[in-house]
Amino acid sequence: MIRSGFMVCFILIVWFVISFVTNIIGPLMPSIIDTYDLNLTLAAFLPFSFFLAYALVSIPSGLMIESIGTKKSMIIAFSLNLAGVLMFSLFPVYLVALGSLFVIGMGMAMLQVIINPLMRTAGGEENFAFFSVMAQLVFGLASFVSPLVFTYLMMALQQYSSADGSWVLGLLSAVTPEDKHWISLYWVFAVVFVLVIVAVCRMSIPSLELKADEKSRGLAVFKELLASRSVMLFFFGIVAYVGTEQGLANFMSEFLHQYHGVNPEQEGASVVGQFWGLMSLGCLVGLGLLKLMDSRVVLKLFSVGSLVGVACALFGPLDVALIAFPLSGFLISVMFSIIFSLGLNSVREHHGSFSGILCTGIFGGALVPLLIGVFGDWLGLRAGMCVLFLTILYIFSIGFWARPLIVNKTWFSVRDQTDLSVNTP
Repeated sequence: MIRSGFMVCFILIVWFVISFVTNIIGPLMPSIIDTYDLNLTLAAFLPFSFFLAYALVSIPSGLMIESIGTKKSMIIAFSLNLAGVLMFSLFPVYLVALGSLFVIGMGMAMLQVIINPLMRTAGGEENFAFFSVMAQLVFGLASFVSPLVFTYLMMALQQYSSADGSWVLGLLSAVTPEDKHWISLYWVFAVVFVLVIVAVCRMSIPSLELKADEKSRGLAVFKELLASRSVMLFFFGIVAYVGTEQGLANFMSEFLHQYHGVNPEQEGASVVGQFWGLMSLGCLVGLGLLKLMDSRVVLKLFSVGSLVGVACALFGPLDVALIAFPLSGFLISVMFSIIFSLGLNSVREHHGSFSGILCTGIFGGALVPLLIGVFGDWLGLRAGMCVLFLTILYIFSIGFWARPLIVNKTWFSVRDQTDLSVNTP
């Protein structure tokens, strides 16, 4: 495939769409709980349904790309997304919401498997790290923007009258139940997916020539990897990270509403947006730190900071919680990439299959919020969110037991190697 700046831009747009839709669940959670009169466990089944799809679809998606090609795979993925949001927009009831989020999750899982190798090919291998960081920034930007859109739509539709003259608000008001203004977001998502599908159909997207390490291997290879203690430990590391991220993002607005009386449609949504925004900033800071020290040291430092940040958010007063919750996004920002890279650098071969196993660990976004919901109904949401201390402690432990075959290159290691080569006779 010829390198294409246009294709890189399109992939970044896809990342924006993925994040814009995926991470809106947190800001919506208090409204969903109130609309359907849900307890925390039933509310937690919403992200559970979404992330369950990642566990079931990630590995088969790699096989699908190799079988039918990139363009058809992308059209199928976006069509699943469109079908999911239309299901819920047309039939806004709780049980349909569960099925809808599962279908959307399938599409999102497929897209993430597709666009990573596509970015490598379109942007060039030598630029892949740069564009990957850019994708993370775009991802964070979309997660910051989506709560703002939610807040705007909620306020605009609540105050809307036919005399306002806005045909967009008029159309959204006509298709959205008066007591469920937040569903207007799913109509917006539907329009976005239609536009993207049309764009993909008109674009030339050749099938990818996957590198050897990007190809999925046979069942025997997966059995071999799953029998490895190290592979499973890193798998649970991804489970712990995504669970921590989604546990915070999905319940912080409801926590602030329950314990501090914060309006979830305005201040609560803003806090969630700040959480994702600071996560993007943390990625940049993390990149700098990884040039100064071993990734395991960075992981330990950010894990300790996360423990302190979450403790302040859960047990501090309102003023502290409003700072600590968003700051926790900054503090967990480097964890996913470090765990993933440590895992891949700990095996000599079958990196493509191992990546599929690690991506399946995104299921943690389903499991941990469900545990928070169950314990939250039993002991209160504050106690339920203490589950996050266990997931962060597990991530902290990775910094001690990880033994990568290749460690990250730092500025000091490069300088030492240069000095050695100069002084060697």
